[in-house]
Amino acid sequence: MVNTTGRTPLVAVVGATGTGKSELAVNIARKYNGEIINGDAMQLYEGLPIITNKMPEDERSGIPHHLLGCIGLNEETWTVGNFVSNALAKISEIRARGRLPILVGGTHYYTQSLLFHDALANKPQTEEPVKNADRPAILEEPTEVLLEKLREVDSVMADRWHPNDRRKIQRSLEIWLQTGRKASDIYEEQRTRREAPDQDTTPEGAEEASRLRMRTLVLWVGAQSDVLSKRLDARVDKMVTQGLLNEVNTLSDFYDGRIADGESIDTTRGIWVAIGYKEFLDYQAALRKGDSSPAQLNKLLALAIEKTKAGTRQYAKRQIRWIRIKLNNAIDTAGAKGSFFMLDGSDLPNWEQDVSEIGLKLVDAFLKEETLPGPSSLSPLAAEMLTASKPDTSARADLWSRKHCEVCNTTSVTESDWAVHINSKRHKKAMSSQRKRALNSTAQQPMPPAAQDIFEEQAKED
Repeated sequence: MVNTTGRTPLVAVVGATGTGKSELAVNIARKYNGEIINGDAMQLYEGLPIITNKMPEDERSGIPHHLLGCIGLNEETWTVGNFVSNALAKISEIRARGRLPILVGGTHYYTQSLLFHDALANKPQTEEPVKNADRPAILEEPTEVLLEKLREVDSVMADRWHPNDRRKIQRSLEIWLQTGRKASDIYEEQRTRREAPDQDTTPEGAEEASRLRMRTLVLWVGAQSDVLSKRLDARVDKMVTQGLLNEVNTLSDFYDGRIADGESIDTTRGIWVAIGYKEFLDYQAALRKGDSSPAQLNKLLALAIEKTKAGTRQYAKRQIRWIRIKLNNAIDTAGAKGSFFMLDGSDLPNWEQDVSEIGLKLVDAFLKEETLPGPSSLSPLAAEMLTASKPDTSARADLWSRKHCEVCNTTSVTESDWAVHINSKRHKKAMSSQRKRALNSTAQQPMPPAAQDIFEEQAKED
């Protein structure tokens, strides 16, 4: 039985895809009588173990895994509030059995919302699991409907998000539905508390967002970027040899069956956005059509594999960025930096020694409530990566600035995003083409005012 002196403990294992999070979690569970809670959005879906990168059954050592393969392929990915409610219920069940709950997964907005008391993630205190069917029906509506409703109740947040960012739009609307308060107001209160911690600006009933829910040890399994990129490429190759294309066919057959039944499917959300599915659709279509040469098919297959590798590498970068900026700053604000460790898994042959053994020692000291080492002392990579790359300014309304480029049909929601866009190769190429058309056209139509402003601004810079 785990040591439960003081507040009951939780171990959270985070990190980019392909770093060995699941292996470490199983090793911890084996030694410390633990059970594992999945914190990966795609792994909530049943079946498709290769596309969703589920740990094979024979590698789980008989350790119970919760919230894994628990929703159908036709269901939407859980909202943050839904995940937190279900995960809290599982944590209570695990503790009731006298065992250690271990959270592991790469959907770090799930992880962060579970770790911290946050009025943006919670319904009134409850540990009853929430099913998708219990959510307000409007949350299942198309993204444009959600955005229109959000604009009615919280125009600040509606302008904050990109019109295609369904998850964030849905989340902001869910907050209003759950709490009756605007997410923009809650964000502002949290920012004020962080900047003036001695002043009580928390309204009655609001939770202190900077506090950890429970005594938590966070283990970040990482690797040097070049090493990780090569490892991820090799993993995609392995996925293909293990039967990735069979799962693509399975998912496509499921899609075709639903369409044949007269259903509509939004392929921009849910299981359909899993990396390794959409990248192979052109190849699969050519196979089914049957009029492509072997050389053409091989070219399409190679392109699909490369797209999957590129998508996986980009996803890993986004995961690391979230940890370094959002999670790192949140842990710092909570005064919990001493319980946040990075384990350097760059040297794969020494992974057991560098990651597993050190991780187990940290868990042992954590459970016994002994003094933990300085997080930056574990490795040079830890010293580098545990320093936040920049402050988390996502909740600062004064930095939100929505602009739309009519030339590229691109929307930016911050000044920094806008600066990146107008200085991008894509935008400059589009502007160059626009100028040429304007000069060569004998029957020129007037530009839209916004496009004319961009045109003139870019011309000055050039």
